[in-house]
Amino acid sequence: MEQIYKQEIYLKKLRGFYNDNEMIKVITGIRRCGKSVILKQIMDEIKENGVKEENIIYINFELIDYADIKNYLDLDKYVKDRIRNKSKYYLFFDEIQYVEDWEKTINSYKAKYEDNISIFITGSNSDLLSGELASLLSGRYVSFKINPFSFREVCEFNNYELDKYKLEKEFNDYVKWGGLPQRFSFKNEDEVRIYLTDVYNSIVVKDIINRFNISDIELFNRIAEYIATTPSQTFSADNLAKYFEVNDNRGVGKNTLYNYLEYMCKAHLIQKVDRYDVRGKRILNGKYKYYLTDLGLGQILNISKKEQMGAYLENIVYNELIYRGYDVKVGNLDKGEIDFIALKNGNKEYYQVCYYLTDDKVIDREFNVYDNVKDNYPKYVISMDKFDMSQNGIIHKNIIDWLLEENK
Repeated sequence: MEQIYKQEIYLKKLRGFYNDNEMIKVITGIRRCGKSVILKQIMDEIKENGVKEENIIYINFELIDYADIKNYLDLDKYVKDRIRNKSKYYLFFDEIQYVEDWEKTINSYKAKYEDNISIFITGSNSDLLSGELASLLSGRYVSFKINPFSFREVCEFNNYELDKYKLEKEFNDYVKWGGLPQRFSFKNEDEVRIYLTDVYNSIVVKDIINRFNISDIELFNRIAEYIATTPSQTFSADNLAKYFEVNDNRGVGKNTLYNYLEYMCKAHLIQKVDRYDVRGKRILNGKYKYYLTDLGLGQILNISKKEQMGAYLENIVYNELIYRGYDVKVGNLDKGEIDFIALKNGNKEYYQVCYYLTDDKVIDREFNVYDNVKDNYPKYVISMDKFDMSQNGIIHKNIIDWLLEENK
């Protein structure tokens, strides 16, 4: 029997909109992160509340069963043929980006069916909410981004005991192979690698190459490999162009580099993070860091390169802060850098991340960076060390302990 795991962090946000006729519920996230499972759990919950099966219309546009629905007119006909009375209907459209001009049909439903329809849509592209849809539905949709499993969710899904002293092996597995839910159904690393390779290829082909008409696939994959093997580094178009000139003997234009990185962001393969000038209180344009949405997808691109545990842990802390609902920036100081400034509900938190606090030099580097931050917001240092090394009001936490905390 397939294991059922409810990601309450998303469902509790969505439940208030189940019967909402005004708002279209838009769910986005990287391919295979669990969007379809959440849709099915919503359907189960509304059926438990008395909604009849015939009042639920579900279409997964990745299935060949619906290959004949190619544009908004085909979609409208399919739905119209199944709405047989004036009772309330619930429409679930999974990976709707495959339907040409789909937003025209969605926009028409409010007028056509008045208050008798509730719509949920998912997509694997972050620009699902851009362009025509945003203008047509301004103020009439709510969006929810789904992430791969957090480490706590991995532990709950696999019934692990929530104890940092017993989870180091499982944590190292998470660092290496990430948190895409379906990968936990495979029993060995070879199977996991094959699965993640298939996911990566699907993202690249369906969500990037076909969508943006990329012709130089080899260059795209080399840029993706570069990002995967140099995680958590400040991006410089000049440095990357020089890298390809030296290592590949090829010239690559800066616009091409930026475009390809933007396509990866739109497919949720990576996430771009702004750098924030702590002293000047402004965003530094043109200075970004990129983090992998799932480290497992980076692993398949990083076959022979040296592991960078400090960078991997930084990536995991970034993903966890996003999962917990923070707006995250990299903090730029006159001397040095704060890994993350996390903002939520008017509050602020600071985070430094390292592998181990191995000696006084490392300890001073990680804790003393806060000497130039004069406010009283919480300041953290996160590492693999199991003993509490907090000092001078700066809180040290073991990363596994921190990841196991309940999201508030």
